[in-house]
Amino acid sequence: MSDGGAGAAGSVVPLEPKAKVRPEANDPLERAGRLILDMVGKAASAAEVNNQKAIQIAEKLSAQLRAAENRMRELENKARYHEDRADRAERWLYQISVDVEQKFFGRDDSRASQPPPPQAVSGQKQ
Repeated sequence: MSDGGAGAAGSVVPLEPKAKVRPEANDPLERAGRLILDMVGKAASAAEVNNQKAIQIAEKLSAQLRAAENRMRELENKARYHEDRADRAERWLYQISVDVEQKFFGRDDSRASQPPPPQAVSGQKQ
């Protein structure tokens, strides 16, 4: 049983290179081989063109995405700015209403020193 590998190696017949034979111009095998190589070359060229187009499109879309992200950041900053201003305006309105109630209706002073209730300021999270 230890001989199994050695017997297989002894049965291999080495191939000798054949003499260079000049192919015939009309040989179907030669025509098929050339045709296949030509088709592979055309496919590689088409793939390269498609690849370049895809790269250009990807670069264009990437630039558009960056521009959109920048615009989103700008809009988020503007929204935050206006939310802060609205919050400040609501606080002022609350303070003014407290002041009016105190001065014109004689309501107690305890509410003036307290911050506005959460429902009076829409920008606050509860």
